[in-house]
Amino acid sequence: MLEPLTTQIAKPEEEIARQVQTERARLRREAGLVQLRPFQRPKENAFTAEERDRVTILFGGLTWKHEAVIRAVFQGCGYKCEIVPCPDVPAFQLGKEYGNNGQCNPTYFTVGNLVQYLQGLEAKGMQREEIVKNYVFFTAGSCGPCRFGMYEAEYRYALQNAGFDGFRVLLFQQQEGIKAASGEPGLKFTVDFGMGMLNALHLGDVMNDIVYQIRPYEVNRGETDRAFTETMDQLVTLLRDRKPFEILEAAPSWAKQYLSRPEKKKLKNTLNTLGKIHENLYGKAYLGTLEQVRDRLNSIDVDRTRVKPIVKITGEFWAQTTEGDGNFHMFEFLEREGAQVLVEPIATWVAYLLNQAKAIGMRKKDVESHHNRFQTWEVHKLLEREKRYGQKWLMLTFGEAMWAHFYHRVIDLLGGTTHRLVPQSELAQLAEPFYNRFARGGEGHLEVGKNVYYTVNHLCHMVLALKPFGCMPSSQSDGVQSAVINKFKDMIFLPIETSGEGEVNAHSRVQMALGEAKAKAKMEFETALKSTGKRLEDIKEYVADHSELRRPFYHVPHREGIAGTAAQFVLHVNDRINGRNRFWPVRESVPKPNAA
Repeated sequence: MLEPLTTQIAKPEEEIARQVQTERARLRREAGLVQLRPFQRPKENAFTAEERDRVTILFGGLTWKHEAVIRAVFQGCGYKCEIVPCPDVPAFQLGKEYGNNGQCNPTYFTVGNLVQYLQGLEAKGMQREEIVKNYVFFTAGSCGPCRFGMYEAEYRYALQNAGFDGFRVLLFQQQEGIKAASGEPGLKFTVDFGMGMLNALHLGDVMNDIVYQIRPYEVNRGETDRAFTETMDQLVTLLRDRKPFEILEAAPSWAKQYLSRPEKKKLKNTLNTLGKIHENLYGKAYLGTLEQVRDRLNSIDVDRTRVKPIVKITGEFWAQTTEGDGNFHMFEFLEREGAQVLVEPIATWVAYLLNQAKAIGMRKKDVESHHNRFQTWEVHKLLEREKRYGQKWLMLTFGEAMWAHFYHRVIDLLGGTTHRLVPQSELAQLAEPFYNRFARGGEGHLEVGKNVYYTVNHLCHMVLALKPFGCMPSSQSDGVQSAVINKFKDMIFLPIETSGEGEVNAHSRVQMALGEAKAKAKMEFETALKSTGKRLEDIKEYVADHSELRRPFYHVPHREGIAGTAAQFVLHVNDRINGRNRFWPVRESVPKPNAA
């Protein structure tokens, strides 16, 4: 029996579709293409309290100063902790080998660096199962348009490809990664741990700023590094070995008996928490160690009459922080070329997050007010909304104030000469004509705001923005910077995109811009010296007779319109010679260098 005509027509169409699909599969195989499978987070065992004695926490990605004090806090709280060394180019290549395509170079450097460290453990004789069982990696997490939000997935994907499937990656913003599925978590955030980390971040920032402030002017080559190594060891010993405060040990005997009662448990815990906070911030051991550190660093001989351009570092968080191949060893290169480096503290990023959260909260309130309109008699609903957003605003404002207060307190305890945090509201206001602060990702408007702030306030001669190749937020800010430079004609701004290669080209570009900054600093110095009516030899002779002027922590007041350390210094010494008050800045104008 003959088949229906429609069936006969359909069969060739089905055969054609089948052959097309077969040919498509053949071509994909020949091209090396495979069917993509959606990434699934590998199953990991929880990090529990029972494992603390044998599991080592790994972390890295900051300056070695920050890493040293952070490890000390971990160890002081009873954890085994090790630092993953500063990433290098082989780590970058490993990251590209085992990771996804299209990532930014901080991803490749940091991910490959962890794989390289684990492979090093394996080369020393450890089995992979033993490594997975006895090590965890602690890192930051994020979200948003920046690829930083993909770091967690990249770590897991690369570790899986490298043969370390199941290796644990903990994020300190992700509760399920830190806390165990049941029982006590392996990484527990206590008062001692939290306050220790606060001190570690602030000490790391301030000490990092100090070393770049002193080293360019040291009289005896290498003295700053030697003194710095000694003082960092003192800080590490303090944070690692300091005995934690316990109210039942510190209180008098009559108070111990009273607080030991079961019904007084809440009071005891409250007093114990307050005592721990006081001990971490105001304890004799803490203040005494910082005084010793200050005195040791202040013993270094410096010569501030050396003319050096000040280069402010901005850009993407990791690229402006790391000190190795990830940013072409840029800080070391700048110092070799005769510049003074003005580094960016991590504290600025935390202040930025707090301020942004406050601004976003107010914007959400405006949106809610627009869509949820209340009748005139529904005053209670309006007050409830105001209360909800007002409480959040107050909490964030208090957090901003406390963060800045404790950071500046560390600055004052360590000599008082390093740079204070710039108000985030001012940075946002300066960037507003050029960049919307709600265009999130990376440092957003910060790069623009800092460039304007440090230029118009004459705090540097040049701004160098370090960012990864292809970083979207930094590319956006770089596009805006052309309008910024067009408005501020005397601005020297140079963006450098970092990657695993191209170091010579990057250094060459920096040298060209730095030459212009050197000329600017030299002209500024010569104009300042000429305004004093004295020779440089006269200034040096006076300094030689007054040893306090050769101390790193001697405060030289900032003059409006003057950026260079040497220019500021000769003007101040001139005031000393002329008998003027040396404790207050003189506001009389100094002739500015001719723009030509």
